[in-house]
Amino acid sequence: MRWMKRVKFIFKFWKFIPFLKEYFLSREVSTAKKVLPVAGVVAYILLPFDIIPDFLTIFGVTDDIVLTTFLLQQMVKMAPERLKEKYKVLND
Repeated sequence: MRWMKRVKFIFKFWKFIPFLKEYFLSREVSTAKKVLPVAGVVAYILLPFDIIPDFLTIFGVTDDIVLTTFLLQQMVKMAPERLKEKYKVLND
């Protein structure tokens, strides 16, 4: 069931962009909570390690999408209640 939530999340990503902007500009969110997801994405991009190699077409890209959606979902969980309530649609 968790993977289905991630698939829905991918299709609603465009709704996530205003949340991201407010998340990173908010004074309610600590610097550590802002840096952690960014560091995770940067580390994953820079490190040569890949769960499934990208040359395996769809399967190679899938692990990148799964990791990215996982990090974005963690950001939603770490967000202050005010942001969660404002962007309630992201929790569906």
